[in-house]
Amino acid sequence: MTPRPPVPSVRHHTVEVDGVTVAYRESGPADAPVLLLLHGFPTSSHQFTRLMDALGDTPYRLIAPDYPGSGRTETPQGFTYTFDRLADIVEGFTDALALDRFALYAFDFGAPVGLRIAVRRPERITALIVQNGNAYEEGLSDAARELTGLRREVPGTEEQVRSLFTPEAVRSQYETGVADPSLLSPDGWTLDLHYLGLPGRADAQTDLAFDYAANLGHYPTWQAWLRSAGIPVLVLWGVGDPFFTPAGAKAYLRDAPDAELHLFDGAGHFALETHLADIAPLIHRFLTSGRGGPGGV
Repeated sequence: MTPRPPVPSVRHHTVEVDGVTVAYRESGPADAPVLLLLHGFPTSSHQFTRLMDALGDTPYRLIAPDYPGSGRTETPQGFTYTFDRLADIVEGFTDALALDRFALYAFDFGAPVGLRIAVRRPERITALIVQNGNAYEEGLSDAARELTGLRREVPGTEEQVRSLFTPEAVRSQYETGVADPSLLSPDGWTLDLHYLGLPGRADAQTDLAFDYAANLGHYPTWQAWLRSAGIPVLVLWGVGDPFFTPAGAKAYLRDAPDAELHLFDGAGHFALETHLADIAPLIHRFLTSGRGGPGGV
């Protein structure tokens, strides 16, 4: 009988960073190399719950924070919701936990947040895992280009952005491009809607939606960092993503030609939800192979 991998104990904590109470979950030994898991929209660190279980026998400390405006993280009155500020808080979070070196998992919003930190603190990043996290113009779908083209001063655009927070729209972000929707747990979008419904959350996410266009101007800087970093890179991509196309996944190979690329047919934006059984072993191998693993941290 094949032995089952151990199921990790996942701990839930908070830490104060510049007036923000950052909630996070972690598993693995405190002295192990770190994999920092950065979530996307409209979710929070809960999106990594099953992945953390699946990687229970990986010799890594897995840490997943909630951004300001997401999950259980609490922000003070007057907090400015921009991607620069999200990166400030996550960078401060790594300082607070003394995470001097770590591999980075960047999904969706996690790409502009994590890549900002990588440019600021390149000595900290030991490896990069990208899962449907865009950093290239060609990776933007028509829907993404339309969203990044919205300007708040134009009448009707705020209502257009806020329509993304309805139950139908949140659920569609999970289901679009998915070949077998029965693999999707309704718990994901149900919990997302709970957090989006908390006081001030829709306002915060609206601010971030209008700020997303600012990320495009950083693309050349992030690409230059990737060319110079010389770190192991693993790119994982749900082909049916309605926002970020497979062209954006393939573009990483221009700046990281030795990167490992995997495209998943039948998977959408939240590829972990339907293809965890395929993705977790790839991450496990990447982290333990000596490329992205402890030997390189």
